[in-house]
Amino acid sequence: MTDGGLLAPGWTGSPAAATTSDPAFLRALLDAEAALTRAQAALGLAPGAAATAVTEAVETHPFDPASIAERARGGGNPVIPLVADLTAAAGAEYGPYVHRGATSQDILDTAAMLVAARTLEPVLADLARTERALAGLAAEHRDTVLPGRTLTQHAVPTTFGLKAAGWRSLVLDARDRITAVRAALPAQLGGAAGTLAAFAAYGADDPLALPAAYARELGLAAPLLPWHTLRTPVADLAGALATAAGALGKIAADVLTLGRTEIAEVAEGSGGGSSAMPHKANPVRATLIAAAARRAPQLAATLYGSLVAGDERPAGAWHAEWEPLRDLLRLTGGAARDAAELAEGLRVRPEAMRAHLDLTHGLIVSERLSAELAPLLGRSRAKELLTELARRAYEEGRALGELLSSVTELKDVDVAALTDPARYTGSAAALTDRALERR
Repeated sequence: MTDGGLLAPGWTGSPAAATTSDPAFLRALLDAEAALTRAQAALGLAPGAAATAVTEAVETHPFDPASIAERARGGGNPVIPLVADLTAAAGAEYGPYVHRGATSQDILDTAAMLVAARTLEPVLADLARTERALAGLAAEHRDTVLPGRTLTQHAVPTTFGLKAAGWRSLVLDARDRITAVRAALPAQLGGAAGTLAAFAAYGADDPLALPAAYARELGLAAPLLPWHTLRTPVADLAGALATAAGALGKIAADVLTLGRTEIAEVAEGSGGGSSAMPHKANPVRATLIAAAARRAPQLAATLYGSLVAGDERPAGAWHAEWEPLRDLLRLTGGAARDAAELAEGLRVRPEAMRAHLDLTHGLIVSERLSAELAPLLGRSRAKELLTELARRAYEEGRALGELLSSVTELKDVDVAALTDPARYTGSAAALTDRALERR
């Protein structure tokens, strides 16, 4: 059996699906083992021929993920059967140099960091696609006015450019966090209890040099200490991934709202179909992103919980990380892929936005009217007048501007300009410009 993503359309077919698959994880475990032998050879702790033999075994031997998974039950992790298979594949002469001095957690933690690194690269690429598309939308719709909504109701006018610029800002926040985490992903090497004792026993004059050499072989950061029970690397990774999923989830939530049939201010470029209703074009990309954003915090919570890891190597806390971490990488990777497609294909409908500004008969600018009329009429009279005209606007179905024009005290006021929603967007354009300066 393989996990083909039958119930996971959010990440199936994404780059993250490939980089987190069982074969990909197995490859990372093997890469970690081969790098360890090469690092020891580079420091004179193993023959160069051993490093060559182990690396060639990794490249050419047909390791069986299903068999390793089945046998992992015996020791509680897949490294133990993997080491047995790799030792046999390396041959009688060089097999003893496989895994020498390491513990299972060294290899599995390092492999997890490799899988994360290999997954985060396409995630960052998809976030870059997303932010470029959103920058284009923000610039194009810098002055496209729509109702601002607070607590689900029309508030004051805003612009779609500012909304898109805000989405882009979230994507850049996610990018920056993931970039920092990616650069800090560490190799793991400490031996049985994090003291590097076995490497000294095997002849290392300076065991402290080995973790750095190991990290260089893998393209990972050199750890200051073995982190078997110091799980901040995993917690930081969880936080960056959950933040990214949530940031993309905010975009999805807005698109789902603005794309409702009765609102229709935006639409996905190519919506998905319905099994029962031929007329529907469902916002599938936004739906899948929203689903990922709902699951990510709980997965991150499990990983944060593993910070409480006892002793020098934990029972249960470490084991609890494996599946949630892979799920979180997959969900965020799939959401980033879908967000790029969503942003690049999003259709914006300014005419619908303009029409909705009039749904409250001009009352969407009541905040401005309160401020502008108070000096002319007095604060109490202005409030009394606006309250009365608001009631009449709804009851009579008339525009607030029309009713204001009939007020004698306002005969010299440019009511049309005062009640034009497009003239009450505050600093939205300047804020959009400022946001787009960020790189």
